Amino acid sequence: MKKFLAMMLALVMALSLMACGNSQTANDKNANDADSDADTQTELTYAVEAGSAGEEVATEKGWKINSVASQADALMEVSAGTSDAAVIDLLMAGAMVGEGTSYPDLKVTDEKLNSELYGVGCRKGSDLAAFINSVMGEAYADGKMLELAKTYGVQESLLEQSASEFTAAESDSDVKYIQEKGKLVVGITEFAPMDYKDENDQWIGFDADMAKLVAEKLGVEVEFVVIDWDMKVNELDSKNIDCVWNGMTLTDGVQAAMECTNAYCENAQVVITK
Repeated sequence: MKKFLAMMLALVMALSLMACGNSQTANDKNANDADSDADTQTELTYAVEAGSAGEEVATEKGWKINSVASQADALMEVSAGTSDAAVIDLLMAGAMVGEGTSYPDLKVTDEKLNSELYGVGCRKGSDLAAFINSVMGEAYADGKMLELAKTYGVQESLLEQSASEFTAAESDSDVKYIQEKGKLVVGITEFAPMDYKDENDQWIGFDADMAKLVAEKLGVEVEFVVIDWDMKVNELDSKNIDCVWNGMTLTDGVQAAMECTNAYCENAQVVITK
């Protein structure tokens, strides 16, 4: 009997050692897989829009980047095979990537690289930002903003807007300057579903339609100007444009260089592959 018990104890100990060995092997495999994924990511070339939040995220991760003029160009790079992947806005990915879109052969990876907020940028010290805040607050309260968001499929990202009263600056008022010249000039890039052209070559999108609403409240016309995204602050300061309204992420750098509105949409950066 004692001999039998000793044999059983030895068998249990052997099985325990095997289990520990298997567990260690599995852990080692997971670690190796993670290291392999990280190595693969650093070997790939990621197309990013110059001066964008996507470029900032990719740079922080130490990825090899190919800076291009716009997020639309970044998708073209991946589609053409000249870049391995792209880093773009989640909202744009939803409108441009996958079945039934302009790029059915591309796909969005599951991982969100960050969490960010969209806002409108004006010249530093400009009272136009406060005016836009007042229009967005009114449009949110009366349902117009949500209606437009649903039109372009961004309603889940829309943020609540607080009501606010606008008071023009006593001197150097951008609002008065825009009203006197009779035109609100909006700096954009092609960026569906925020700013893009319809079949009649007219600019539409959630941001474009909100900019039209602001121009209407100002009593002026609206003009959309395609800009070099990396030069957006210079375009503002030189008064070539009056605001940047193009799904712009409110980074620390942007908020330091511009007078920004309240955040109106949530977003994230994602990786696009073929």
